[in-house]
Amino acid sequence: MKIVLPGGTGQVGAVLRRALTGAGHEVVVLTRGVVGDREVSWDGRTLGAWAKAVDGSDVVINLAGRSVSCRYTPTNLRAMMDSRVQSAQVVGEAIATAARPPRVWLQMSTATLYAHRFDAPHDEATGIIGGREPDVPGYWAYSVEIAKNWERAQEEADTPHTRKVALRSAMVMSHDRGGVFDVLLWLARLGLGGPVAGGAQYVSWIHAEDFARAVEYLVEQDGIDGPVNLAAPGPLPHRAFMRAVRAAWGVPVGLPATKWMAELGALGLRTDTELLLKSRRVVPGRLLEAGFSFRHGAWPEAAEDLVRRVRSTRGPR
Repeated sequence: MKIVLPGGTGQVGAVLRRALTGAGHEVVVLTRGVVGDREVSWDGRTLGAWAKAVDGSDVVINLAGRSVSCRYTPTNLRAMMDSRVQSAQVVGEAIATAARPPRVWLQMSTATLYAHRFDAPHDEATGIIGGREPDVPGYWAYSVEIAKNWERAQEEADTPHTRKVALRSAMVMSHDRGGVFDVLLWLARLGLGGPVAGGAQYVSWIHAEDFARAVEYLVEQDGIDGPVNLAAPGPLPHRAFMRAVRAAWGVPVGLPATKWMAELGALGLRTDTELLLKSRRVVPGRLLEAGFSFRHGAWPEAAEDLVRRVRSTRGPR
């Protein structure tokens, strides 16, 4: 198949590009940066020559959007909103005007859409959309609005010949440098991988291998459209999540952190504590109902696999 990946130069894009190319597909990446092999320049906002790559393709997987790994200032939140909504809108325009539109459009979304919750898991049917939950920072609601507008941009696109799927993805865990797991492992190795703010908040995650497999599965499942949760079936509290990371590397203890300590750490890493403190208890209801089988469904085993991959590519240290 010919697969077009708008925004395919980030961590998740690297995971998908590697998997899809390895499976023998032709992958074309749309990028705002320097153009390399099998890459096409675009601005993520306006139609241009890049739309020729979409016309005649089999699949479009839009990953474009400003990274969430930043301080959640009003400027950065606005950039997150604009980059996601505008790119989804213009991808929809390219598909709508194509002489030979792709048969499926997978649009990246996020499990952040669901409410901060400890009591029950969110699937696509019973999950509660977030908003202004009590006892959480008010700006968290803006992240939910970003997700809602992101999905709405795809829903409203006039693409009757193209099936549309919104990928409500949990954090994608890969062995690549600079990814989420890389940061968490670094903290654990420093002895800082203990629970944050008590560690009761749930962590939803998906192994990079299963993420790529689920994407390929959804491409082939003509009967599935609309939102799909891309998350492993075993979300777990942060304290247990980090315990498994430490055990996988062989670190005996991890210092706990209070909320204010987490704020200082996030400031130093130029990121935001929402990524640590929001309880995301998300499960893959539609994937499991459709018969998808996870290779890495439990986090301790997944963490051990990722550590093996890190050590095999970077050495034991």
